[in-house]
Amino acid sequence: MSLLDKKAIQFLEKYLNNASPTGYESSGQKIWMKYLEPYVDSFITDTYGTAVGVINPDAKFKVVIEGHSDEISWYVNYISDDGLIYVIRNGGSDHQIAPSKWVDIHTKKAIVKGVFGWPAIHTRKSGKEEIPKLDNIFIDVGAKDKKGVEKLGVHVGCVITYPDQFQVLNKDKFVCRAIDNRAGGFMIAQVARLLKKNKITLPFGLYITNSVQEEVGLRGAEMITQTIKPDIAIITDVCHDTTTPMINKKQEGLTKIGDGPVISYAPAVHNLLREHILKTAEEKKIPFQRLASSRYTGTDTDAFAYSNGGVPSALISLPLRYMHTTVEMVHKEDVENVIRLIYESLLFIDPKKGFSYFD
Repeated sequence: MSLLDKKAIQFLEKYLNNASPTGYESSGQKIWMKYLEPYVDSFITDTYGTAVGVINPDAKFKVVIEGHSDEISWYVNYISDDGLIYVIRNGGSDHQIAPSKWVDIHTKKAIVKGVFGWPAIHTRKSGKEEIPKLDNIFIDVGAKDKKGVEKLGVHVGCVITYPDQFQVLNKDKFVCRAIDNRAGGFMIAQVARLLKKNKITLPFGLYITNSVQEEVGLRGAEMITQTIKPDIAIITDVCHDTTTPMINKKQEGLTKIGDGPVISYAPAVHNLLREHILKTAEEKKIPFQRLASSRYTGTDTDAFAYSNGGVPSALISLPLRYMHTTVEMVHKEDVENVIRLIYESLLFIDPKKGFSYFD
């Protein structure tokens, strides 16, 4: 039986379709908080927009489940005299996929539509073709010149997103931009829903945390962990489906959509908390995969783990194809199993024991 009811899928679609680029996450956070409100006791927000739904806010022992809410985007960096717009990244936006993509330029007046232009194949010299690079991709908004662009309300610093919308491919694949990592915000919200639905009373405070600014260096997590001061943190993010063509499995490891949540091994991942999650997966017969990271996970796990003198942290990832494109793809069953794994792992956390190496 699916964990995801009609209301949950409607929320996922609305949440993904909404633009929430790094630094401008507020509209997405409002959607998320409205959905989460029936399932939590209170909310915490901070000055940069991280949102936290809290269950049992008076409990001394604090457990975080966390995802990040921001999506990659572009900034307007330069407007040429002939009315073309050149960009810089806001997060890890991929310059190679830009040509021929529609864009939304966010201004104070309204969203201005534009396209990433590219010279026609007929005009390019065979064997000496320019490839898309950060210094040659450009946006055309149909303006005659620079003044025409400025008249539309576009200026240096305007943020730019892709308008691609949520779709279901072959009945069980969710496809959209920004699944990295609004899928995380969606999944932790579903954990809260299940706790409420099943009338679970937790022996600790649960902080369902949707952080901002992960795509530019884990900044939202760095800030909110100092506010919450958690005792344990379980982070969820995405990782690569390395069966995708042109990915080297010897370098990236083997993880695949449809094969279950991915549990990470890394210096920031607390061994005892990870083993607790692995044991839960085995006992509850939840399929899972393993992934090793060398120095860091590259996720908010690192920010939580190394905060406040050290917080036992673990990472459960959702395998994803085509990361940082407009057609990011995940398997519905993986989404459900990440939700199940976080939910079941919470049920067996004992605040009296914790996860100290020296107990």
